[in-house]
Amino acid sequence: MEYRFTDAEAKFADLIWLKEPIASGELVKLCEQEFDWKKSTTYTMLKRLEGKQIFANDNGTVSSLITKEDFYAGQSKQFVEDAFDGSLPKFLAAFTRSKKISDQEIDELQKLIDQHKEE
Repeated sequence: MEYRFTDAEAKFADLIWLKEPIASGELVKLCEQEFDWKKSTTYTMLKRLEGKQIFANDNGTVSSLITKEDFYAGQSKQFVEDAFDGSLPKFLAAFTRSKKISDQEIDELQKLIDQHKEE
C-alpha cells in the first residue's frame, strides 16, 4: 500500500473519513462546497484513492478500506524507513535535537516502550 498523499488527496481523504459512509452524490456536493471542485474532479480523486486501496465506492456509497489512524501510522512508519533507515532511535534523536520533550512526553514514551518490549 502506498502511504503518501498529495495535499489535495489528504484533504479529500480527511473529508471522507469524517463523513463515511457517504453517498457519492453527497460527496460531490461536499467537495463543491469545501474545495470548489467539479463533479469530475471529485470522481477523479476518488478513483485515485481507490487505486491506492484507501477507499471504495460500492454502488454509490463511499467508505474506507483502512482507518485514518492506520493510514497515518503506515505513513509514519514509511517516513522513518525512508529518512532514518527504519531506525526509531535515529528518528527520536533527530526530533529531540530541535525540540525539547517534556517529562510527561518522556513518561508516555516510556510506557510505549514498556508495552512493546520484545520478549
